[in-house]
Amino acid sequence: MNPSNYKILLVDDEDDVLEFLSYNLRKEGFKVSTASNGTDGVVKAVEELPHLITLDVMMPEMDGMATCGKIREISALKNSLIIFLTARAEDYSQIAGFDAGADDYVTKPIKPKLLISRIKALLRRVQYNEQEATRLAIKDFIIDSDRFLVINNGVEIVLPKKEFELLRLFASRPNKVFTREEIFAKIWGADVIVGDRTIDVHVRKIREKIGIKNIRTVKGVGYKFEV
Repeated sequence: MNPSNYKILLVDDEDDVLEFLSYNLRKEGFKVSTASNGTDGVVKAVEELPHLITLDVMMPEMDGMATCGKIREISALKNSLIIFLTARAEDYSQIAGFDAGADDYVTKPIKPKLLISRIKALLRRVQYNEQEATRLAIKDFIIDSDRFLVINNGVEIVLPKKEFELLRLFASRPNKVFTREEIFAKIWGADVIVGDRTIDVHVRKIREKIGIKNIRTVKGVGYKFEV
């Protein structure tokens, strides 16, 4: 990957942290911008449409969780990856972070090499286009949105609409945990009332039909497409 193709927005209320991270990321080749609070971070994110955003969890005015929630409500930022930066390693809830819409988190004090490695790993997983990707390929497994087909080792499989959309959602962010609430909102819509077992039934059918074991259950949270 070429870091110069990616824009990163750093949101933190500590100037020394912003300066330290900006220096290391720019040295790596990334395009970097900064914001010193959550409110300004949302505004700048809308203006710049960064590929990845780092959010400090503890910030005045609007904390990282709330900022993440605001960003996830903006359709233009639906493909922006979010990493939480937190000093609360001992009591920080990963589930709460993922519930808010984060893709990963890194604890403070931050080691630049570790953060850069995590950023590159996330960016490699996602193909960024101005329009939504119409073809997702993971090894010999392909999801073709143009033809509404799933292709596994050359074998074409037709899935009902909701099953196809559910599989495409999971595969769009490999290794990301999608919560049950997030899945309901994205696939059925927040205003649609469906049974609590609906997701489980659809996942079971997908597993039976496509014959792969990548869809993993995260007990008490949701599902992820593991690669």
